[in-house]
Amino acid sequence: MAVSKDIVTWVEGAWHRGNAPMIGAADHAAWLGSQVFDGARQFEGVRPDLDLHSARIIRSAEAMGMIAPVDAATVQGLLEEGCKMFAPEAELYLRPMMWSRESCPGIIDAEPDSTGFAICIEALPMPEPGAFSLTVSPFCRPRPDMALTEAKAGSLYANNARIMAEARARGFSNALSLDVNGHVAETASTNVFMLRDGVVFTPVPNGMFLNGITRQRVIELLRADGVEVVETSLTLADFDAAEEIFVTGNIAKVMPVARYQDRDLGPPRMGARVRDLYWDYALSGRG
Repeated sequence: MAVSKDIVTWVEGAWHRGNAPMIGAADHAAWLGSQVFDGARQFEGVRPDLDLHSARIIRSAEAMGMIAPVDAATVQGLLEEGCKMFAPEAELYLRPMMWSRESCPGIIDAEPDSTGFAICIEALPMPEPGAFSLTVSPFCRPRPDMALTEAKAGSLYANNARIMAEARARGFSNALSLDVNGHVAETASTNVFMLRDGVVFTPVPNGMFLNGITRQRVIELLRADGVEVVETSLTLADFDAAEEIFVTGNIAKVMPVARYQDRDLGPPRMGARVRDLYWDYALSGRG
């Protein structure tokens, strides 16, 4: 899926302009879904936590049973190289990917050492806060014994996509999804936080959603700024009583929620504070 027309792709050892082909029709990933990816960002000339994103795709590949053909330092170096093909101020989405090419003879698991590797870098503006809305999805997140939830795997995103599509069909930007125990997990594409009585709460990682890199960074920044952050099991009743809600992820980094269900949440004081903290961190060079 191209999210932009301004794209560079690294595949088979070289950079190409545009949405270059990379997966063959008979590749294991094309019909059995063995693909992992990661997502990072460039904005205002910085690429926060690029080392962590580069390391995570290696872990995702290993969780999928692949032998990664490159190490994290190589991934990071290529991402930085590709970004230089755009203007320094370009807002970019950086996506390294790995997938299995070969199946084991006669069975559906993949040959671990047949891993392909590519990078896609696309121009993608940073979304502005203002109208982001959340509803509640009827679709749940799987347990670790049901799916490869420890990996950032493309095969998990069919469920995420239906969460998003159902929410948008009802006029919302995104939706909270529950885990199989009835606790809030995350949205279709982000981790989620809520504010009550000056304390920030967020679902505790329990294997049923990805413990995002931006999520972890925001928790660290808030605690360093003197804000109490509690990771715990949360229900929809908790979100119904929330004073503010904000989400974190690679597309927007930090996005305050303006409307939850039929309730306008008002000025995002904590959400604005978190955005300021994150941008200060990113632009300081600490990322």
